[in-house]
Amino acid sequence: MKKIEAIIKPFKLDDVREALGEIGVTGMTVSEVKGFGRQKGHTELYRGAEYMVDFLPKVKLEIVIAKEDVERCVNAIVETAQTGKIGDGKVFITDVERIIRIRTGEENQEAI
Repeated sequence: MKKIEAIIKPFKLDDVREALGEIGVTGMTVSEVKGFGRQKGHTELYRGAEYMVDFLPKVKLEIVIAKEDVERCVNAIVETAQTGKIGDGKVFITDVERIIRIRTGEENQEAI
């Protein structure tokens, strides 16, 4: 099993969710996060004063899937979230050792 974490632009969330649903992804966790990379930040004007916004709003998706579905899932995320502009985001893939569904006690593949 693998865990895919994707940091994307917030306005791309619905498109990415729909693309993942089309390939059979049935569940995910979504968090509103803030961060920056090469995009850095930007300046904004508020009540006549200019100030620096260091952390930009992003959305973090967390998906746990079977190993054999990783490439299809990653491709769906990248193709859908890509705008071609700086700040499109990143995808991280890590191993998952064990999963337990709290309600039933099911483990691993059955718990996904």
